[in-house]
Amino acid sequence: MKYPIDFEDTFEDTLLFWLTRFIRNKITSLSNRQVTNKDRLAQIIKELIQGYKTISELKVVVKELRNIGINSIHVYFIPLEKLYKFLSIYGAASMKEIDEELLSDFLASETSNLSDATKKNYRISLISFFGYIDKQNKEENGNTYRYGVELKNWGGLGGKSGQKLPSYMHKDEVTKFINAIKTYPFSSKIAFRNRLIIKIILYTGIRVNEALNINMKDFTKDGDSYIIQVRGKGNKPRVVMIKEHIIKDDLSNWSETKNCNHNLLFCNQKGNILTQAYISRLVEKILLSVGIRKEKNGAHMLRHTFATMLYQKSKDLILVQESLGHADINTSRIYTHFDKERLKKTTDIF
Repeated sequence: MKYPIDFEDTFEDTLLFWLTRFIRNKITSLSNRQVTNKDRLAQIIKELIQGYKTISELKVVVKELRNIGINSIHVYFIPLEKLYKFLSIYGAASMKEIDEELLSDFLASETSNLSDATKKNYRISLISFFGYIDKQNKEENGNTYRYGVELKNWGGLGGKSGQKLPSYMHKDEVTKFINAIKTYPFSSKIAFRNRLIIKIILYTGIRVNEALNINMKDFTKDGDSYIIQVRGKGNKPRVVMIKEHIIKDDLSNWSETKNCNHNLLFCNQKGNILTQAYISRLVEKILLSVGIRKEKNGAHMLRHTFATMLYQKSKDLILVQESLGHADINTSRIYTHFDKERLKKTTDIF
């Protein structure tokens, strides 16, 4: 069913209506393989059709969608939530007041301190949202209002040459962090779980989301190691390995006490999947407890640390690509910037 471009009584209500319809549309296009609660998902879809009264209500639902397995939905919603607030301050009276110039102003003000990767996500989110409206609106005269948003001339991206190097720990910091994992005062009920998931992320370089969705059947012993099958971006499978002695005690103790739904390896005390935000806060607390401060202290920094040390030790870019699950080897190439032995050769040129 198609709707007029200005559908509700006020601009904020109209924009919220289109945001809600767009989120419902994205649910059907994003991967649902990791959905842990089909009944709740069906209920949320019904609620989205009925609509919400405030952007805050929609935000809560998006967070819940992410927690039950629609993992990338927040990538689209976060920029659009900020756009909603920006346009409310701007004082727009109609959806037709929105154009590329206004959207460029929004991007310039809201993404100034963000990485190029995040800026690209903002741009993609806006293009997707207004592209959806282009297809779903129909005026009373039968015509369709078209935004045709492309944002090709938006100059906020620095390009590859302006890409920031990722934060990572040096070898001595890794040693301090590993010791801190052992001694940090976790709650006794979840200590084994927390140590286990942090070790797996650090020692294998898998993404936080990949770790949270490990299923018990994907975790098998092979000699003195464990093989873990994970699902990466685009639902692509790969395997990683970790030495048994690193996680043996934590895995054994957690397996005896855990009560996870859907045969998950990790879960909260209600049996449901953990959130990425929880793991990142946990990692940051451990880092700060031993005085390690990075530009980004979250759990994803552990992945960068693994990749950096793997390349420094192996000098094998293909191995880094396969271990991290990168589709393009150029994504892995950034870790060659940390090869001090290669860089030392530049000091003796003259």
